Amino acid sequence: MPIPIETQRDVLRYTGRRVLTAALLAVLMLTAMLLVRFGDDLRAPITVGEVFDFDLFAGVFISVTVCALLTYRSGLLMMELTRARRELASISQTDQLTGLFNRRGFNEAATNSLQVAMRDGAAAAVFMCDIDHFKSINDRFGHEIGDHVLAAVADVLRQFAVRHGAVTGRYGGEEFAAVMVGVSHAYAARCADDIRRACREATILDGKIPLPVTISIGFTVATGPFDLPSLMRIADSALYSAKRDGRDRVVQARAA
Repeated sequence: MPIPIETQRDVLRYTGRRVLTAALLAVLMLTAMLLVRFGDDLRAPITVGEVFDFDLFAGVFISVTVCALLTYRSGLLMMELTRARRELASISQTDQLTGLFNRRGFNEAATNSLQVAMRDGAAAAVFMCDIDHFKSINDRFGHEIGDHVLAAVADVLRQFAVRHGAVTGRYGGEEFAAVMVGVSHAYAARCADDIRRACREATILDGKIPLPVTISIGFTVATGPFDLPSLMRIADSALYSAKRDGRDRVVQARAA
């Protein structure tokens, strides 16, 4: 059973176990080699040269073998640690309900995309999306249906991301965000309206009754140098305008 290494005492215990294992392996291998080389007659005469040759061979062979075994074991532990770190990193950046990036993961991935766009001299579009009347949905139908609504909208954004190479995430509550690079104003507007229509056409059932769901979208298109927080604020301002003007619509704001 592996020792959980959390304190310095655990480190000492782990080191002691490895040293003991190495010593036992060395003793067993040396004993086996002695029996094979000289037999089990403890009074049999042997020459100094035989002892020297045996010591040299046994020392090298045992050292290399034990080192290889323990190094392989350490490699397995390092592989498990790397996998655990990767899983933890993924969990820390993923929204558990929708499977999209959470805010932290989205900000990191979006920043990387904007850096690529700036390097290539391309424009970038930032979208902010908000489910219309989401509080009323939760109050009327319950949080379970609300979760279904969030998952359905997330699925629309996930498919959109796959088709267009966009970065998408749940930014918080009923808000979602997306970033696309290398797009024009007109193309970004079409993409935003595609998302809006796809969400409106998604079938979400409350029992057997289809539940209509709409979203409002604000977006902006800009060229570098990019500042993600500023672009998010501009897109959010456009989203506020979409909400104020009646919801279920797309509004574009131009970055300064």
